[in-house]
This record gives sequence, structure tokens and C-alpha cells, in this order.
Amino acid sequence: MEEWYYYPLLVLVGFAVGFINTIAGGGSLLALPFLIFIGLPSNIANGTNRVAIVVQTAMATAGFKSKGVSTFPFNIYLGISAFLGSIIGAYIAVDITGDLFNRILAIVMIAVVFIIIFSPKMSVLYLEERLTGKYLWLGVIVFFFFGIYGGFINAGLGFLMMLFLHYVNRMSLVRSNATKVVVVFIYMLSALAVFALNDKVNWRIGLILAIGNGSGAWLASRVSVKKGDGFIKIFLVVMVVIMAIKLWFFN
Repeated sequence: MEEWYYYPLLVLVGFAVGFINTIAGGGSLLALPFLIFIGLPSNIANGTNRVAIVVQTAMATAGFKSKGVSTFPFNIYLGISAFLGSIIGAYIAVDITGDLFNRILAIVMIAVVFIIIFSPKMSVLYLEERLTGKYLWLGVIVFFFFGIYGGFINAGLGFLMMLFLHYVNRMSLVRSNATKVVVVFIYMLSALAVFALNDKVNWRIGLILAIGNGSGAWLASRVSVKKGDGFIKIFLVVMVVIMAIKLWFFN
């Protein structure tokens, strides 16, 4: 990557990704194809994206905490489980070939489109949360497998986490988001370590992308979670379809 204008574009893309990831999820569906587009091999793009996500989730966590939104210690239990799963997923990802990764990413993109379109409308009303007993253990088990996927590719996982936390643990959308960003921060540390140890991270690009991710996440964590929700869904659907076609047919 030599063109100077890639750097401001990285910050802009990162800002959009951080904002989208924090409000809902699916931002990596924009970040990964962009990193591949500017010339990174697929597995290095996958590893480099983790740098920005660590910074993004740290900033989002700080933003939610500044607004008094926290689900401690429930989020830590889920995070530790996902942390262990992500080690497995990351080791699978570092050795995958570029063409196969692109095909898998394209399939994931289409699946996320259907989730976005057909998932039931979420309510932000305060519910009686279920964070202990069998619901805690169910969450720990499910988030271990979420962690495996998160370590492998991560794209679109935010939607699945929010659906689970809302419908199983009966969290409001705001608290689901606050829980999600902490969990992702925890398991992303192990995934990033695996990619880094296998020399699959471009730190310069990752840190530049992280400037945008962190800024977008901080802003998103401090504004209404419903503001711009319809626009974001439409935007994601259009972009995901375009990028999926590009990855599937034009590797």
C-alpha cells in the first residue's frame, strides 16, 4: 500500500465501522473488503482488522461507562468464555487460503443481510433481565462458540450477540450493546495475539484504521441507539450485497 490517499480513507472507513459496530454490528463487513481492496492478503486483512476492533471496543466501553451503562460481572463471564473460543477460531483463520476466505466472507455477508432484514424488531423497553442461573450458563456456552467464530472472522457477529442478549437474557438494546462491546474487547485480545504471533498483522494500517474506529465508537456509544437505525440497516444491506458479489465473482 503506497498511495497516500489510502490513509485518510482508512480513517473514514474506520469511523463508519466503529459507529456501526457499536450501535448494532456488521462493521467488519465493510472493513475487511476495504483492507483486501487496498492490497492486504485476506488473512493479514483479517488480523489487521483486530487492531482497530480492540481500540474501538475499548473506546465504546468507556463511552457506555461514562453514561452509567454497565452489566458487570455478567459481561466478564461471557467475555472469558468467548476469549477461550476465539483462540481456536483465530488459529483456524491464520492458515486459511485467500480464495477460500473470500468465499466464506461472501457467504457470511449474505447471511447477515437476511438477519438484518428478517430479524424481529427489538424493543428498548426495560425488561426483567435474566442474568443468573441457567440463563448465565447458557450464555457462557453460547458465547464460547461465538468466540470461535469471532476469532475466525468476526464479521456480522454483533447482530447475533444482540439477538441472543435481547431475546434470551431480556436485555434492552442499550444494555445489549454495552455488554457486547466488553465481550468483544476481551475475546479480541486473544485473537489479535494469535494473529500477531503468526505475523498476520500490519500494525501501521491497523493503527491508522483504529483512529477512525475508536472515534466512531466513542460517538456511537454516547448517542441514542435508535438514531439512524433505519438508515444504517439500508446502508448495510446495499453495501454487503455489493461486496459479497465482488468477493465471490472477482477475487
